[in-house]
Amino acid sequence: MIVGVLKEPISGEKRVAATPESVKQLIASGLKVTVQKGAGVAAGYADDDYKSAGATVAPSVDVAKLDVLTHVRPLAPATIKKLKKGTITVGLGSPASETAAVIALRDQGVTSFALELVPRISRAQSMDALTSQALVAGYRCVLEAGMRLPRFFPLYMTAAGTVPPATVLVLGAGVAGLQAIATAKRLGAKVNAYDVRSASGDEVRSMGGTFIELELDAAADGAGGYAKELGADRVKRQQELLTPFVSAADVIITTAAIPGRPAPRLITAAMMKDMKPGSVIIDLAAESGGNVEGSKPGVDVSVPVGKSGGAITLVGMKDVPSTMAYDASRLYAKNVSNLLGLMTDAKAVKPDFEDEVVAGACLTHAGEIRHEPTAEAISQSKAAKKGTK
Repeated sequence: MIVGVLKEPISGEKRVAATPESVKQLIASGLKVTVQKGAGVAAGYADDDYKSAGATVAPSVDVAKLDVLTHVRPLAPATIKKLKKGTITVGLGSPASETAAVIALRDQGVTSFALELVPRISRAQSMDALTSQALVAGYRCVLEAGMRLPRFFPLYMTAAGTVPPATVLVLGAGVAGLQAIATAKRLGAKVNAYDVRSASGDEVRSMGGTFIELELDAAADGAGGYAKELGADRVKRQQELLTPFVSAADVIITTAAIPGRPAPRLITAAMMKDMKPGSVIIDLAAESGGNVEGSKPGVDVSVPVGKSGGAITLVGMKDVPSTMAYDASRLYAKNVSNLLGLMTDAKAVKPDFEDEVVAGACLTHAGEIRHEPTAEAISQSKAAKKGTK
């Protein structure tokens, strides 16, 4: 069977779905790998390295001849329509937003696996791309803040006086948030963190942060380790209780997200008005609606604060893992090859849908949408459109 690796077509995406290291793993399991020329160059992986790993490097790849197609970003419907029936695809699918692609995968008879659907269980950790890419994003957020903050992160005691450490506030203690806490601590900052989930306190403290406990009525633990959406009254109360911590912070990093829904609003314009001039807010969720009012993906926004004419910098993050494409690709490619390895037997990829990891990650198969929430959402959308006619 032939596994194809294409150069990502979306502008700004530097990651690649396979590295020379992961190619060796695929070939060792009996698969053949064809890599499009230049596919890994933006991530730091040369064509010659793929050749040395045993892959065929071609100027272009005819996707119609592939048995398996790996990818990073969701495939375009135009690409999907070129695939032969029964082709297997592995990559990020964004089924909640890329409904046209999901429908094309179904109609083309493609067996597609979306890595964000991989069950969050111990056995599947090595295939969990959301976790691996969140690790990259959390680290990068702190670096972005450090480059913009006009002061040191660590405490310095010098002959010229003492420089106090910066205070960092991290909102959201998932993988990205915990990595942000750990990185900020390594840089010497004083770190406070908050998350609505009950289990987060111990995790924050294990990274060296101080967990903020608010007087809210109950925790908001959702399925799969995510937080569930809060009611309007509770959101308002949460914002009121967080405001003093926002005002005291030199750096704020927000990482809260709810899969398939707009990011929760954690910080409003009113909450920012008493922050110190020069402070920095990094909104990791800017691409999904933003945790911070006024954030824009890929843009630095100057927000006036106080009465002195000063301002803070609000940074809307975009394509974050792609900014560290070498290691992000190293981790992502391993997620892909591990999932393919689970499904490979006798030199062929043969998905076993009795396996909970395989079944959980499957988006489409045999002309059907296998992921029930996506199938239901598409069905409801069709019904709504018929109702408006």
